[in-house]
Amino acid sequence: MRWGAAALAALGVAAGTLAGASGAAAADGGLPLENVEQLAQGVQYGQFTVAAGHGTVHGHLLSVDLRDPHVRVDLLTPGAVAARGQVSALADARHAIGAVNGDFFDIDESQHPGVDPTGSSDGPEIGSGRDLKAAVPDAQRFGPAMPPGETTHDVLGVGVDRRARLDRLDLAGRIRTAKGTYQLGGYNQYALPQGGIGAYTAGWGTVSRERAVCGSDTSRAAGCSTDTYEVAVRHGRVASVADTPGSGPIAADTTVLLGREAGADTLRTLHVGDRVGVAAHLAPTATRVPYTFAVGGFPILRDGQPLAGLDVKTAATRTAAGFGDGGRTLYLMALDGSAESGAGLTIAELSAVMRELGADDAVNLDGGGSTTLVTRGPADPASVVRNHPTGGAERAVANAVGIFSTAP
Repeated sequence: MRWGAAALAALGVAAGTLAGASGAAAADGGLPLENVEQLAQGVQYGQFTVAAGHGTVHGHLLSVDLRDPHVRVDLLTPGAVAARGQVSALADARHAIGAVNGDFFDIDESQHPGVDPTGSSDGPEIGSGRDLKAAVPDAQRFGPAMPPGETTHDVLGVGVDRRARLDRLDLAGRIRTAKGTYQLGGYNQYALPQGGIGAYTAGWGTVSRERAVCGSDTSRAAGCSTDTYEVAVRHGRVASVADTPGSGPIAADTTVLLGREAGADTLRTLHVGDRVGVAAHLAPTATRVPYTFAVGGFPILRDGQPLAGLDVKTAATRTAAGFGDGGRTLYLMALDGSAESGAGLTIAELSAVMRELGADDAVNLDGGGSTTLVTRGPADPASVVRNHPTGGAERAVANAVGIFSTAP
């Protein structure tokens, strides 16, 4: 093991109790794996058992060799940013050979009666090299508390150089009109900053954009703004305006601009026929290498060290993604549901386990009832759920991390 017994014990992981079947293969970091299967060249599935502070935990691991030219990783989505699907269905739709659920998402709007949940994720999304959405304000996110200094802009991604990285993706966007140039505050996201303007494209889907003007920069539970304005831009000109957020499909040649408070005031200066230019892209802060894939998740392990301030008390069913070997090996991990295992991992324990599995850097993904890992071997007609999801059935989720192979 790369971590000493004292370090593991400090994080609540019992170092002498890692269990593996006789003759089982071992993960790069030292945790022995049971029931190992080669799903394809460069892609391996295995199981592990670890004794943690709240009991024995059973987990499932996909290991991906990104150096293999037959292997690639991409974001799986239901076809729209504001939509949900089960991981097995998302994987089968794209013929992935393995997948885990991804980012936390807008799952409940009981704090805003009459407003429907969008199903959209907290963080940025890049799929097949395309920017799909930007991050919501930190105070508007779903999920457990992030470590100090982290943000909804944090992602794990794989670049065109086939290396995995931790990064932050910031929205770089502008609206240009005859009256001036204005900053874009959102892109296909379920919550806008106060006073901001968001852009929505066909990729958003058909769900109402009303949720985008609810909450505040300090509270997800804050009420919905009534000071709103929406402008539809088609082929570079204002095609229509409205006082309230709309719903329904957005045409491929149209971008809808939605403003709240000061942003609404800016949009009210526009009239049908006015020229408007809208530009938006996700700008990485750690590299100039373009990403083919990125998913939101908060870091728990960086350069082989756990982040300061990780939760050491709350155990739960967890999903995580990480990488080692200089970004050349990707690890996707999911635990069995707490109802089946009777235990879970704290975020601090999750960091330690990902390190033992071989990761030097890792993020926490959506857990609890969302935690799902699926595989599809050469003889499988469809994806098989390998872990035991909490509640006994898959939850529909916003996105997933999919593994693909073109190996013969």
